[in-house]
Amino acid sequence: QVQLVESGGGLVQAGGSLRLSCAASRGTFNTYYMGWFRQTPGKEREFVVSISQSGGVTYYGGSVKGRFTISRDNAENTVYLQMRNLKPEDTAVYYCAASTNLIRAVREVAHWGHGTQVTVSS
Repeated sequence: QVQLVESGGGLVQAGGSLRLSCAASRGTFNTYYMGWFRQTPGKEREFVVSISQSGGVTYYGGSVKGRFTISRDNAENTVYLQMRNLKPEDTAVYYCAASTNLIRAVREVAHWGHGTQVTVSS
């Protein structure tokens, strides 16, 4: 089972930026669609963004398009989430996700990271 470890979360003021990283433990990273989800207490886990194996296709959900950017470095087995213009409603635990196929929903995810907390204050 691939291990996914998120990092980069923290506390930021509204309007600020953070970059999350997700490091995979195995060398088949390039065979996986990768994605990011987020979840807050009392809410369903929400699709944020995903990226294809080659990095050529991306999908954005919610209201993050234009503010968040996903990228991946297959040589480093790492996927990134650059978050800009953060809003208090972006506060959540952000989870890295992997699948051998397209990721657009929780049901499509085969592997999850442990999550990293992002808190946006204002």
